[in-house]
Amino acid sequence: MLKAIFWDMDGTMVDSEPLWGQATYELSEHLGKRLTPQLRESTVGGSFPHTLQVCAQHAGVDLAEGDYPHYRRRMFDRMGELFADNLRPNPGVLELLDDLQQTQIPMLVTTNTERELADPSIAAVGQHFFHDSIAGDEVVHPKPAPDMYLEAARRVGARPEECLVFEDSFAGMSGAVAAGCRVIGLPESADQPVPEGVTLLRSLHGSNSFQGVTATHVHGWFDRIPH
Repeated sequence: MLKAIFWDMDGTMVDSEPLWGQATYELSEHLGKRLTPQLRESTVGGSFPHTLQVCAQHAGVDLAEGDYPHYRRRMFDRMGELFADNLRPNPGVLELLDDLQQTQIPMLVTTNTERELADPSIAAVGQHFFHDSIAGDEVVHPKPAPDMYLEAARRVGARPEECLVFEDSFAGMSGAVAAGCRVIGLPESADQPVPEGVTLLRSLHGSNSFQGVTATHVHGWFDRIPH
């Protein structure tokens, strides 16, 4: 039986990945060399320390002690500006969350985004939908580690295999599979790699959108996903 649903934020519930992409490219240029699209793709769904390391390595910059808080502040201030004017829920998300809420199933946000930026994203969707949330700076090991999902399952008193995860990034899908959850993936493109054990939304629904998806669909899909 489905006991809980864990939702990724960026790219899954809100169309924020283009905003993260813009800020990440700007950070890489500030460090001295713009990321390639392939390297930018490798940062999707990851933590900020990982993103900073990718940008620094690409630019040939050796990060010194104290550099992390400086670049973090720069990145987060920029994201705050972008979020203020451009953050919107993806099509169908609000309708599905409302339908699921009527079934009284607990839902949590599980995002690698740190709490400072996670809260505005959650607010853009509607905090009232969620039982709880876990941000990337609140676990020892963020995605692709399974820690976040294991903690989410613990908070709702369920086993991981009784929990469903919606995720769009390879890192997030990998962590959810490793935790033992059932995973519905929303990769941005059809040729994007997907970890073994993930069921694609487009294979269940015919598209990568939540438009037209209901609570009845979700419960039915959960029963069909191997575990």
